[in-house]
Amino acid sequence: MGKNQKIIVGMSSIALLAMLTTGCGSSQQAAAPSKDVKPAETAQASKAALPKVTIMVGGLEKVIYLPYKLTENLGYFKNEGLTVELINEAAGQSAEESLIAGEIQGVGGFYDHTIDMQSKGKALESVVQMAAIPGERLMVSNKLKDQIKGLPDLKGHTIGVTGLGSSTNFLANYLVTKGGNTSKDYTPIPVGAGQTLIAAMQQGKIDLAVTTEPTVSLLVSKNIASVLVDMNTVEGTKQALGGNYPSTSLYMMSSYVKDHPEVVQHLANAFVKTLKWINTHTPEEITDKLPKEYYAGDKDMYLTALKSTLPMFSADGKMPADAPQKVLEVLSAINPKLKDAGIKLDQTYTTQFVDKALQAK
Repeated sequence: MGKNQKIIVGMSSIALLAMLTTGCGSSQQAAAPSKDVKPAETAQASKAALPKVTIMVGGLEKVIYLPYKLTENLGYFKNEGLTVELINEAAGQSAEESLIAGEIQGVGGFYDHTIDMQSKGKALESVVQMAAIPGERLMVSNKLKDQIKGLPDLKGHTIGVTGLGSSTNFLANYLVTKGGNTSKDYTPIPVGAGQTLIAAMQQGKIDLAVTTEPTVSLLVSKNIASVLVDMNTVEGTKQALGGNYPSTSLYMMSSYVKDHPEVVQHLANAFVKTLKWINTHTPEEITDKLPKEYYAGDKDMYLTALKSTLPMFSADGKMPADAPQKVLEVLSAINPKLKDAGIKLDQTYTTQFVDKALQAK
């Protein structure tokens, strides 16, 4: 063997030994990025590997859930390397059932479901809290507004809710009991929202309804119903419920949050950006970013409805400190068993992902 051949063999042996000792030959060890690859390109490649997320929202067209479609239309999901599918569902409890069944990964719904489900042995948690008040109103048919003037008058009547076991059902139960009656003293009727709810009231199938914008404005503009209880403002909510009642949130199974923290973090990043955008743009600019079908045929009416609802949205996505306890109090008033259920409120929400998103601004 010549001198040059010996040098080549020696160098090859050294290279092979280096590979074995550093583990570079292992299929589990990621190759170092090329010096020619920019950090941003490497980060983008990492984001592209995130699994798809399906989120079911309890009424995408409702103003209270506008952060979902807005985040998509602003491109914030895409910017975070996320592939997100938004599915529309009329009522929150149906989305909750799909989440527990593992059919979806997240729900756009009210925070109160996490407490209700913990009492039933299911661990759900809010990872982004988008609103501190319900944005709901109790509407009374104009045919009966002279008979139903206060909460005590709800006894014996029918109240439209999005679905049985929904947050609107919880709120209806609470308002009836606050009026001195019990949840058995009225009949909740699942009618969804929008045109199905309006038709039910026009046909006399329901006497009242717990609903949101733009359905509220449609009922008023058509002279079908009037506001009896307003939970669309901080003061109105405190008067009706005794304090803040956090509503719109992104909640997920706690097991998913634990197993997919990177996905949850990117979701939190996207929604925090959206909440900041909402709080720094005009109602007109927000309206123009939403699908025209959300206007219910009247953009000016939708804009008015949006202006009245925008104050409900959080600027940072964090859970108000005293709010979980208030929700538990409300739910316990309609379900006394919750008082002895040993509810651990600190397991029904987390701020860790929102906190990190806020630090990255």
